[in-house]
Amino acid sequence: MMNSSFLNEIANYTNAKIAKVILNDTVEITDFTVKQVNESTIGMQYMISASRVELVTKIELADASGQPLSTNEVYVPIASDTLLLHTIQVKEVAS
Repeated sequence: MMNSSFLNEIANYTNAKIAKVILNDTVEITDFTVKQVNESTIGMQYMISASRVELVTKIELADASGQPLSTNEVYVPIASDTLLLHTIQVKEVAS
């Protein structure tokens, strides 16, 4: 079993790698309202402007060069400016 300090170290490493959010392969967000690690959980909040996108169908977390680290298909209608909370939990999984 992994100890909590190691899981925290992995969460901090992952948090440092995430530089931007890419919506629908075209809209890049680099300003985070919140981007922090709490124990083994990464919490991010970012604003999606309704003037830039009306419907989010894909969310990618990417490094500074734009290389995707995580990709998720979603369906999020954006009727007004929307603050999105994105959480990643680092944990050990036994097979």
